[in-house]
Order: sequence, then structure tokens, then C-alpha cells
Amino acid sequence: MARGPKPVALSLTAPERETLEALVRRRSIHQDVAMRARIVLACADSRATNTAIARRLGVSRQSVVTWRQRFLAHRLDGLSDAPRSGAPRRVGDDEIERLIALTLETQPSAATHWSTRSMAQHVGLSQTMVSRVWRAFGLQPHRQETFKLSRDPAFVDKVRDVVGLYLNPPDRALVLCVDEKPQIQAVEGTTPLLPMRPGQVERHSHDYRRHGTTNLFAALNVKTGSVIGACTRRHRSEEFRAFLDQVEASVPADLDVHLVLDNASSHKTRLVHDWLVKRPRWHLHFTPTSASWLNLVEGWFSLLTRRCLQRGVFVSTDSLKAAIHAYIEQTNLDPKPFIWTKSADEILASVKRFCQRTLNSHH
Repeated sequence: MARGPKPVALSLTAPERETLEALVRRRSIHQDVAMRARIVLACADSRATNTAIARRLGVSRQSVVTWRQRFLAHRLDGLSDAPRSGAPRRVGDDEIERLIALTLETQPSAATHWSTRSMAQHVGLSQTMVSRVWRAFGLQPHRQETFKLSRDPAFVDKVRDVVGLYLNPPDRALVLCVDEKPQIQAVEGTTPLLPMRPGQVERHSHDYRRHGTTNLFAALNVKTGSVIGACTRRHRSEEFRAFLDQVEASVPADLDVHLVLDNASSHKTRLVHDWLVKRPRWHLHFTPTSASWLNLVEGWFSLLTRRCLQRGVFVSTDSLKAAIHAYIEQTNLDPKPFIWTKSADEILASVKRFCQRTLNSHH
């Protein structure tokens, strides 16, 4: 038999139950709050005892008793932490509001951004307090990122066209993302690498010798993740047309081919146009200007750079080309497609929200 007094009955309204179940499902919520919601939901079962609930949820019986009583007294508001004991606050809400306003709306006279120490000196608070407030409100004045908004007048139509290919590819068709990575340098450090060892990362000299460059054309199969690549000395329309010949020889003859590519001038010359006119199964889909993120092959280029090129040592362009082709072969041995998840409407809504938040965006 259960020891102690019989637990006080706890009943939930439909909105309360819905809110508690949402807290349990939410991934971003603190686990303490999620556990309190589980306890309250379990306490709503009139047949469950505090001991049985504690055993099932892996908490102490006292925790179950505490949150049952807190919920009965304060309902959903009782799930939050009660004010803790200790010394009273010495920094009021007005001072914190002023600190945040200064951080967002001003800059120091001799610098481009505030530091915790310069702000502390300016407002008369401690450096620790400024740091705590910035962390609490997600302010990072020392960081800066870049962005680029496309000014293509056909931006909306091109986004819908390309994303439609990713999410709903045509039947009996192959979707390829094509782009070039120009001027890849074959570089070698002036001194040998110092290898990694316990407590010490790999080190290389900051200066290097150049041994020439190469250009890479690549076509990523959206469905399979396999790659067709070719290294060339230059990246003119002649080299691009030769790469199209290579792609055509690699794809089944009974499938239509849809190419996603950018607006480089080498893609729109008479030479390429005449090549396409003779091959009606080929269809071109251009990404908007300044929107290379819409081309899935850019993701593969990023992996190639980080895993093969960035820390590679190449004593000649031949060794650079060999490394690139080896990486392509390795990719094709176990290809993994890049899965596009956002719809065109979600992308356009995100761009709209960004423009509305950005002053003087001219969009």
C-alpha cells in the first residue's frame, strides 16, 4: 500500500492539457520545464499515486508532490521557477533597458563597436554585468556577418522554377546542378607541415609558393548525389561546351536533361546556344543573380574545399587535378544527395521578412 496521505486530485482543462503536451513535444524547451509538464500530466490520472509517478518518470516522490501542489496553486504559471532567495537586485530594469538601447543604437567615439569593458565604463556597470546582459539578450557586438540580396527582376519566378525542380522533378528527366569553380590554386607551403600531435594541432607556414591554377566544371545529380567533373586550363564558353559534351555522354539518352546554372556569360554565348538548339531534350534553368545558394552544387564545392583543397599541398597543377578527380571518384563511390527542404513560398516569405527588418534595403 502507498504510504502517506492520499494525493490531492488534479484535473486539467482542455487548453491546459494541450499546452502541457506541447511543452513536452517541443525540442527547444528546457528539460526542467518539460519534466514538470510530464509530472503534471501524469498527476491528472486519478488512479496514479505520487510514488508510482516518481518511479515511472525517474524522479523523486518529493518532486512529484511539489509540482502537483504548485500547479494546483498557480496552474500553468506554477511551472516556472519561483524567485530565488538572496540579495536584492542592484541593477534595475531601467538600467538594463538603457544598456541594451546603447548597444543597439550607438557606437563608441573611437571604435566601430562596443566591447564589454568600454560599455561598462560608459554606463558605470561592471564588465561582468554587461557580459551577462548581452548573453541574456543574444547581443554580440564583436561579431559581423555578410549578406547579399538579389536584385534580379525575375527573382520570384526563378526561385519557383528552380525549387520546383528540386521538390517535384519531372518524370523521365534528370536534374543536374552545374557550375564552375575557377582559379583553384596549386599551392605549397614554404616549409613542410608540422603534423598533429597530442595537445598540438597541425601547423603550416603562413606563406606559400604558387604552382599554377586550374578550373573545375562540375555537374551534381540532384537525385543521386553523384558528380561529373572536368578540370580545364580556362573557363570560357569553349570549355563549357566541351563539358556539356562530357555530361551528355554520361547521361542516358532516353531522359530529358534539366540544368540548373548561374548567369555567367560563358553559359549564354552563340556557341552554347547553337549546341542546345541541336539537342531539344536539354533545358536550362537559371538561378537569380547573386543567389548562388540556390544551386545545390555549391554545397558540394564547399565540401571539396574543406576536405580536399583548403589544407592540401600541391606541387603542380597535375597533382591538384589528381586530388580533385580522386575526390570526385570517392564521392561517386558512395554518393549522398543534398535534400532540398524549403518550398519556394517559405523562401520568399523569409526574404520578405528580412527586407522588412533591414533599413534602406531598396527592395
